[in-house]
Amino acid sequence: MSPVWLVARREIRTRVRTRGFIIGTLSIIVIMGAYAGLMTFIGNQASTTKIGVTAEAAAIGESLKAAGPNFGKSFEISTVPAPVAEQQVRDGDLEALITGTPEEPRLVVKRTPDDSIQAALNAIVQQRTLDAELARFGLDPDAVRATAESAHVAVTSLETEDPHRVERLVLAIAAGVVLYMFMIIAGQMVAQGVVEEKASRVVELLLSTIKPTQLLAGKVVGIGLTNLLQLLIIAGTGLLAAGVGGMLTLPSAALASTLAWALVWFVLGFFTYATVLAAASSLVSRHEELQNVISPVITVLVVPFVIGVSMLPSSPDSTFAAVLSLVPGFSPTLMPMRIALGVAAPWEIAVATVLSIAAIAVLLRLGGRIYSNAVLRTGSRVKVRDALRAS
Repeated sequence: MSPVWLVARREIRTRVRTRGFIIGTLSIIVIMGAYAGLMTFIGNQASTTKIGVTAEAAAIGESLKAAGPNFGKSFEISTVPAPVAEQQVRDGDLEALITGTPEEPRLVVKRTPDDSIQAALNAIVQQRTLDAELARFGLDPDAVRATAESAHVAVTSLETEDPHRVERLVLAIAAGVVLYMFMIIAGQMVAQGVVEEKASRVVELLLSTIKPTQLLAGKVVGIGLTNLLQLLIIAGTGLLAAGVGGMLTLPSAALASTLAWALVWFVLGFFTYATVLAAASSLVSRHEELQNVISPVITVLVVPFVIGVSMLPSSPDSTFAAVLSLVPGFSPTLMPMRIALGVAAPWEIAVATVLSIAAIAVLLRLGGRIYSNAVLRTGSRVKVRDALRAS
């Protein structure tokens, strides 16, 4: 293992000290923070609706403001002078204007009224009309309303609703996206490193002192640890920011378990794809040919990611996704997403882990053989069949 660690340490030192690693890590953190801030700002803007009321209809403003949360909105009410009120609607300063009287209000909009505003206003007008009719017949509107509101339907729930469902969903998608991104980046780094060493003949010098399999293992371990460090920094920063901002209410045990398994599956997924990509890239001698040999491998990595983000949010208990999450190569993306959603059974996690480790062992043997027999052969592209033969 000494030669393997020497190569791995060289990869770590070379890459961690580069400006690209530092700037890339900071850039991702900044982008994540900016995206979260933008989504929060857009969400707040989308949920706040500016509505103007004239002096005659001012009495209806408080009722409309109180009704906003029932429609998932926050109505910002302001009293505006009648002469300039409609112009503010035309200019877009107000999304709607309420004129007339509280008994007969009139909604003024630029084009089409917002459904929530119209529904809230209709509910207020209907309630006022009902109160007036009850009072006309000598009944107390407040007493009648209290009696009506006390009536309710008895509900029997067959399953318990998860109070953290939305958080689990966000965490699952974030885990899938981050792992997918990092596995592609790390895998391509391995492939490019192999081709660079092969094209520059550096590999010939290295192989004069260590075995090809040791060089391959050292490169994979070194790049893997480098990206694992970057992943820990980014994930740790993101979780810390979410915790400080009060956006995470998941139990600490569930959060720690999700994070730990995400790191485990990154390691398993990285070794799976990095070994295949290293072997595939050793078949060519030029950067121009690299994409032709690594594209099929990247495609295999894209498929489970697409399935995960498109299927799991709407169908967490999908049997199709559960079966695919046990398949080596698909597990590193799908299984951590299912774990984050809380739908992966312990036996499924155990089976997927064992199968992935077994697959890595097979791939290391085949990949090492291909790499050993192809990395020193320059010129035209080496066929996989020829690389598998004994040199």
